[in-house]
Amino acid sequence: MPPRSIGFIGLGVMGKPMAKNLLAAGYDLTVHSRSPGPVDELVAGGARRAPSAAACAAGQDVVILMLPDSPDSELVMLGPSGVLEADPLPALVVDMSSIQPGVSRRIAARAEAGGLPFVDAPVSGGEPGAIAGELAIMAGGPADAFEVLGPLFEVLGKSAVLCGPAGAGGAVKLANQMIVAANIQAVGEALLFAARSGLDPRVVVKAIRGGLAGSAVLDAKAPKMIAGDWAPGFRLELHLKDLDNALAAAREASAPVPVTTVVRQFVKTLVENGHAAEDHAAIARYGEQIAGSTIAP
Repeated sequence: MPPRSIGFIGLGVMGKPMAKNLLAAGYDLTVHSRSPGPVDELVAGGARRAPSAAACAAGQDVVILMLPDSPDSELVMLGPSGVLEADPLPALVVDMSSIQPGVSRRIAARAEAGGLPFVDAPVSGGEPGAIAGELAIMAGGPADAFEVLGPLFEVLGKSAVLCGPAGAGGAVKLANQMIVAANIQAVGEALLFAARSGLDPRVVVKAIRGGLAGSAVLDAKAPKMIAGDWAPGFRLELHLKDLDNALAAAREASAPVPVTTVVRQFVKTLVENGHAAEDHAAIARYGEQIAGSTIAP
């Protein structure tokens, strides 16, 4: 039988639209989150409210976590009134948060020791992808559990790939974030160079889009840089969190990541200087501040 009852824990920028999509698809949804506003909104749409993670998880076919960082996932899964204290336990847990792969492996070991299958399945696509149900889902865990989650992933995303055992999804997500961060940095530098050279950056983008420099990042972020539009689709402070996790995982793997290390420092500087809530396209601001001019024509 495909899953019908879902406990959803964490209704932030990503979690709320994901939960709404599941509710719209007809799933029996119970929700829990630290902030009451999103819970009220989902309950008004037909979901049930749970007072704790354990209550949200009890007896569900699937529990979905969408939380800010590794300590949050550990607390919700392993802490007091956490998922592992649910009575009865749910049938399956999938953590779609972006956290450290080693933490996912620890949680999976604890969960599976108690007879609870665990999948880590972070996503890419930001808030627009969450709203549209077009996320890219990178999963790690047992193949049979991944298969059970297939119908839910079809509601939430445009692709879902099983990448390996627990923790593999998180490792792939960090690789994704390394590429995205470096790409955004390169787009910002190139467009600032173009503007400083007297070129119209809009024409530059049009000229290079069809070549090897064309990318989803160029299409999504260049218009924001040119317009000076820093309204967040994915906040810079969350990108810093992901890059911090990437550096920690790279140290554990003894993998050299010099470009990620440099871009992470640019992001950290911007976050510390008041840009934390801006879109990660605002990485371009670092070069603009040094140059004393903007990309915008």
